[in-house]
Amino acid sequence: MKRSKTLFFFFVTVMAMAFATEASAQQYVQEIVIPEGYELVDSVIYRPAAAVDTSLVGKNIYQVLPSKDRGSVAEVVLHQTDSIYSAMNSHLKDNASRTLSGYRIRIFFDNKQSARVASEEALKKFESLFHDVSAYRSYANPYFKVTVGDFRTKSEAMSYLERIRKDFPSAFVVKENIAFPVIDKDNSFVTDTIKVLRPIL
Repeated sequence: MKRSKTLFFFFVTVMAMAFATEASAQQYVQEIVIPEGYELVDSVIYRPAAAVDTSLVGKNIYQVLPSKDRGSVAEVVLHQTDSIYSAMNSHLKDNASRTLSGYRIRIFFDNKQSARVASEEALKKFESLFHDVSAYRSYANPYFKVTVGDFRTKSEAMSYLERIRKDFPSAFVVKENIAFPVIDKDNSFVTDTIKVLRPIL
C-alpha cells in the first residue's frame, strides 16, 4: 500500500512538471514581440546527431563487447538472466534478413557465355580499388550482375558513381533493397524546426 502511494505521488509530480513546462513554453511564445513588417515562420536547422554505428546491426552486443578471451585489454562482464539473453538472440534471429529500400550502383550486367567469369573479374577489380563499400555479385536468369554500395539516397549513390566512373564507365544507379549502411559518425545530423523572424514580402 505504501509503495502504491509513493508511485502515485511520483506520477502526479511528473505530470505537474510536464504541464508546467508546456505552459511556460506557450507563455514564452506569446510574449515574443513581433516587429511591424515581420512574421514568425518555421525554419529547418541541422544539428549534430548522436553517433550511431549501424555496422553493429544484426550483431549480438554481448559478443562484441571487450573481452580478454577475444584479445582485448579491457574486460566487460555482464550479469544477466537467461531470459534476457534468450530474448536478444530471438530478436536477432527474427530480424536477420531485415533490409530497407535504397540505392546501389550496377557495375556489371551481362548474359553472354563469358558473363560468369567476367562478373567475377569485375567484382575482384572493384574490391581491389575501393574498400569503403560492400560489393554484391548475383545471378538472375539469364543475367550475372555486380552491384556495389548501400546508399540511403539517390544523391549519395550519384556522388559515389562519379567517384568510380573512371574505372567503371558503364556503371549506373539502381533502386534496390539494401543492407543497413554505416552512418558517417563524423558528419551525422538530424533536422529540427525553429521559429524565426522574416520580413513580410
